[in-house]
Amino acid sequence: MEMFGDPAQWLPFTFAGLMGVSILVYVVLDGFDLGVGVLFPFATDDEKDMMVASIGPFWDANETWLVLAIGLLLVAFPTAHGTILTALYLPVAIMLIGLILRGVAFEFRVKAPTPHKATWNWLFFIGSLMTSLSQGFMLGKYVMGLESTLGTWAFAMITAVFLTVAYSMIGACWLILKTEEQLQFKAVTWAKGGIWGLVLGLGAVSLATPLVSPRIFDKWFTYPEVFILAPLPILSGIMVLLLWRSLRRLPNPTDAGAKSPFAYAIALFILAFGGLAYSFYPYVVPEKLTIYEAASAPESLMIILVGAIVVIPMIGGYTALAYWVFKGKAAELRYD
Repeated sequence: MEMFGDPAQWLPFTFAGLMGVSILVYVVLDGFDLGVGVLFPFATDDEKDMMVASIGPFWDANETWLVLAIGLLLVAFPTAHGTILTALYLPVAIMLIGLILRGVAFEFRVKAPTPHKATWNWLFFIGSLMTSLSQGFMLGKYVMGLESTLGTWAFAMITAVFLTVAYSMIGACWLILKTEEQLQFKAVTWAKGGIWGLVLGLGAVSLATPLVSPRIFDKWFTYPEVFILAPLPILSGIMVLLLWRSLRRLPNPTDAGAKSPFAYAIALFILAFGGLAYSFYPYVVPEKLTIYEAASAPESLMIILVGAIVVIPMIGGYTALAYWVFKGKAAELRYD
């Protein structure tokens, strides 16, 4: 255990990194399929079928990353797991109900009699909306240090709306990549509208985070950190401009550049997540518990690490395989 130095230092850091990567992958991958569900009311019945077909092979694998992230939090940082889930009990419950609704509606909308299909379409939308809003609410509460005041609840609700819009934007970018003709045209319009919600959401979280804690403020706005970290907001601004430019060139007869909006949206999510991770490190519970204080015993972490080394590549492998096998434009989703 000591070949890399003090295991009480590098093991918690390693698991924090693994958990962070799992959360980021989940937010990007399940973010776009949640966004597709949020966009349901704006599509026709035939378009809804194609939207579901575009995420059909992937959504199960996408949600696996959420299970992995929560599992790592539980086994590697059990004290933090209890503190965070206690503070976020209500939105977590709403998120789980939303995920259940999505899963059931996803299957039943295709198999149910035609008169009932519209009901399952609405339940798929409601489940997607509940999940997106609850995750945004949890993010807002976390940024505010898990405090329960009128101000923190207001900020959490605003963050819930902005994250839902961000999910719808990356979902629209996914539809641009996977669909054609009228649905692709609509997806371009949806993505253009979603950019502004994403920018406002990033701005709100970015401005609020340093104001919550003097420690975080000093990490961003003291010399020389203010210059070292300047590329993060600059790159984010560049990604927004490139995203807008790519959307203005779509759709086109050759489908050239259809991959670009989704790639730029992913880059924006990565930059935003990187900024948050830097802000809160080394805390896993903001301003209360560091990853080193909340970590399990090094001996336990070492055993868990062996399992993680086996499990995480397997999850990554079958996720990558699904995206490789079903690359290209979406086809009609069939169950026969």
